[in-house]
Amino acid sequence: MKKNSGAKFAVILTLMIFVAVALIVVLNNKDDEPISETSSKTPPSIEGQPIFGETDAPVTIVEFGDFKCPACKAWGDTVFPKLVKDYIESGDVNFAYVNVPFHGQESVLAALAAESVYEQDPSVYWEFHKILFSSQPETAKHDELWVTIEKLLELTSNMPSISPEKLTLDLEQELTMPKVEKDTALYKKHGVGVTPTIIIKDKKISDPFDYEEIKKILDAELSAVNE
Repeated sequence: MKKNSGAKFAVILTLMIFVAVALIVVLNNKDDEPISETSSKTPPSIEGQPIFGETDAPVTIVEFGDFKCPACKAWGDTVFPKLVKDYIESGDVNFAYVNVPFHGQESVLAALAAESVYEQDPSVYWEFHKILFSSQPETAKHDELWVTIEKLLELTSNMPSISPEKLTLDLEQELTMPKVEKDTALYKKHGVGVTPTIIIKDKKISDPFDYEEIKKILDAELSAVNE
């Protein structure tokens, strides 16, 4: 009987040790989770970002987008013009764009170019922004190489304020990478996992193509501002 009791005690002790070790592992893994991937409950910072509309508008819409993303192009072609007409032209709302280079090196190159253009002449940034999205190939050819230094120089060739030499240098030596990395930190902070992601104040739009949802949130924010 004593022998069996000793065996039972050994089994129980082994189980207790196993549970304790497992608990330590779980707690350690929890501590190691990257907090930068969690969604923030504060509005995205637009400091240093290109702004479309009045800089002092009371409400800001932030798009987290990728110049190689077909859905981002579609959003810019369909939803954005409505926002301009209904909210931005009146000065009630402005719009900021944050680079999210999800589609590989071409996305990074496009983001570097956009940052270079914005740095050289902010007044032509939105023209470049639009023409770059317009240059996307058909969806069926989306994976074909099209964002190249040569293409980006071609797109800015009719912009006298953009130096082709400076743009080439910025792209070849990735001189605007710190600004792209700043955007990367921002999209990770706000839990952006898809493009386009649209955030109004601290509210992430569940469906960026649902214009009625966007209007409802904008109207509520503007009403709160005017109270």
